[in-house]
Amino acid sequence: MLSIVIPVHNEAEVIPTLLNRLTQVTRTLDGPVELLFVDDGSRDNSVALLLQARRRHPGIRVLQLSRNFGKEAAVSAGLQHARGEAVILMDADLQDPPERIPDMLAAWRKGADVVLMKRRTRAGESWLKRLTAHLFYRLINRISDAPIPVDTGDFRLMSRRTVDALNRLPERNRYLKGMFAWVGMPTVTLEFDRDPRLAGRTKWNYLKLMHLAMEGITSFSTRPLRLALVLGLLAAGTGGLFGVWEVLKALIFGIDTPGYASMIAMITFLSGVQLLCLGLLGEYVGRIYMETKQRPVFIVAEDSDDSAHRHLPQLRVAGHDPDH
Repeated sequence: MLSIVIPVHNEAEVIPTLLNRLTQVTRTLDGPVELLFVDDGSRDNSVALLLQARRRHPGIRVLQLSRNFGKEAAVSAGLQHARGEAVILMDADLQDPPERIPDMLAAWRKGADVVLMKRRTRAGESWLKRLTAHLFYRLINRISDAPIPVDTGDFRLMSRRTVDALNRLPERNRYLKGMFAWVGMPTVTLEFDRDPRLAGRTKWNYLKLMHLAMEGITSFSTRPLRLALVLGLLAAGTGGLFGVWEVLKALIFGIDTPGYASMIAMITFLSGVQLLCLGLLGEYVGRIYMETKQRPVFIVAEDSDDSAHRHLPQLRVAGHDPDH
């Protein structure tokens, strides 16, 4: 069986086209296909659309989380519940073209445990987002112990043993791109042109992207802590040299100025370094605190395979017959 895991959050505008394209692709494949949609607390018609589609296509499975836990948690839920010998991750917004799935399967059948899909072009994204993504991947690769492939997202195929290895990782604060790289396994990279979002708006604003970047940096490297140590040494050394200079100047040349401006500059500089280091330490301590709570990464409220006997909700779309 092939499992295709698709996290969903308020994607009702895209789901009909997504299902149509997925159906066309999966009809050409050998063997059964499981379409595992993980609803991450959607507030629109996403779940109703998927459950109605399940009536016509039993291969569709809908996993509903109890609330919005975030994409990393939704993908983790999909990986833990996927049954296939091969598992493909893709986004619901159709920026990841389903038509590349046969190519990914062909590479897997040749022996690859992981088939990465590298973005050759990124249509529909601003120059600022492309630039910041480019810089982030290069930065995290410089400081991470496990090199993370550049210009790749979640669109990838993984073998069953790769998925099982990922599911054994116990951490709660999850940066999945780093976890994928840490697991390793024989990898093949294919390139594709990323399409613009079909409809709706992206759920990733710059604040969320910055949070994800901080998760990645602090989850897979302790070098920022070493940088804080270096900054502290530089600040202490600069302050010491400045103090020696002031003493020599007073002994040799006499005190010409009271030194108010220079003293304020040094205090401001040292205070800034201290606050920066404290904030950095706080990020690491906060992650340790969250890990010690040992809360689950996600909670499943409904699994369509467990509740198939229940009444399926009707679509809340005026003038639309859900059976057609």
